[in-house]
Amino acid sequence: MSAPISNERPNPDKVIVDIVDYVQSYEIQSELAYQTARHCLIDTLGCGLEALEYPACTKLLGPIIPGTIVPNGAKVPGTQFQLDPVQAAFNIGTMIRWLDFNDTWLAAEWGHPSDNLGGILAVADWLSRTAVASGKPPLLMKQVLTAMIKAHEIQGCIALENSFNKVGLDHVVLVKVASTAVVAQLLGLTREECIAAVSLAWVDGQSLRTYRHAPNTGSRKSWAAGDATSRAVRLALIAKTGEMGYPSVLTAKTWGFYDVSFKGQEFRFQRPYGSYVMENVLFKISYPAEFHSQTAVEAAMTLHGKLLAAGRSAEDIQRITIRTHEACLRIIDKRGPLNNPADRDHCIQYMIAIPLLFGRLTAADYEDRVASDPRIDSLREKMETAEVQQFTADYHNPERRSIANSLRIELADGTVLEETVEYPIGHKRRRADGIPLLEAKFRTNLARRFPAKQQSKILYVSLDQSILEKMPVHEYVDLYVI
Repeated sequence: MSAPISNERPNPDKVIVDIVDYVQSYEIQSELAYQTARHCLIDTLGCGLEALEYPACTKLLGPIIPGTIVPNGAKVPGTQFQLDPVQAAFNIGTMIRWLDFNDTWLAAEWGHPSDNLGGILAVADWLSRTAVASGKPPLLMKQVLTAMIKAHEIQGCIALENSFNKVGLDHVVLVKVASTAVVAQLLGLTREECIAAVSLAWVDGQSLRTYRHAPNTGSRKSWAAGDATSRAVRLALIAKTGEMGYPSVLTAKTWGFYDVSFKGQEFRFQRPYGSYVMENVLFKISYPAEFHSQTAVEAAMTLHGKLLAAGRSAEDIQRITIRTHEACLRIIDKRGPLNNPADRDHCIQYMIAIPLLFGRLTAADYEDRVASDPRIDSLREKMETAEVQQFTADYHNPERRSIANSLRIELADGTVLEETVEYPIGHKRRRADGIPLLEAKFRTNLARRFPAKQQSKILYVSLDQSILEKMPVHEYVDLYVI
């Protein structure tokens, strides 16, 4: 007979305790982290504003019951919705992720840490409005930036050494965990309540990656992060009531996360929590494309220019060789028919074909109207892919963190054109070039939604670190109400 499992309540798992102690006690000292968080904030909100132009996104937004308005509720930027914080988190999270244009983190696991802004901004706005209504001081935007830095750090540091995609789970599990931790802190939960909240996030059912991969690629990948960050708000509110947690949710034999969902392996960590992830986060500045393809798209744009300069076009291309890193091949190397925009923006061949043909890549280029052009699939059929082991090694090297792609084009007359890009414009190594373009992207997105006077008010606050940090959260969000 086997020995029975002890029913003594264990101490909370160290992974959970480390997350909670970091969120509750660590003081962010890095000026660079706060500056980058401000850039991340405006870029992320801008992505959400652009997504409001797409009915496939907006059909999912608003209250669960049409017409519902929540007194002192959180407002959804770019809309007239005022919602409870759980539904507001879903709305904001869905908007900012819809077009695959917000920031990125690449490691053993990848993801988009700014997805956490859905829960952070919704809760901070609701708390700020509620405080003012009660005659208390509101939350300030610096608290939002701090929560962003910490959510980035939790998601990114776990992702450095732990691959969830290799066990079939989607990276939004890390959005749920990170959002739960920082939202719990904003809500004023005790240390024990925060530990309970984070344990609830781990014990939750986690999303499969089915909706990101052929033959099932679909639009859930655009709202999965909104779902995760809103679920985090719900779990934090449940924990706030004093609801119990599950201390060995990760390590429990047979029934814990490690045994059930992670092939029995414990998480590994490369570094302690600080502000590393926000300081090194990758911005998608020029192209709404899955990040493993960003340098390939840059290279394709350069080659398009070379073709034009030589009096040639994409129709003269006979063969294209894509030399890349392993993660790119695993995630976006896709053959055969592409069934919808979600399919196309996760296909490196499609994302190379568009700039070679048209000298651009925009969100609209994933829609059926553009995708129906037969020249796109014709060009895709001429492409072959291959891994470069050095590219893969540099991708994982914490000192380099490159995302290299190299394109070789052979024309019908034997002419060969080549272009290699190691670091995309949104990489930390290219910040000096990237930030002016990021701010230009923000201005463009503001202009999609607001009149000139309102744009100016938003820019005045958003582009000044000191003014933004001191502004009450609800007043900043009000700038985005139409």
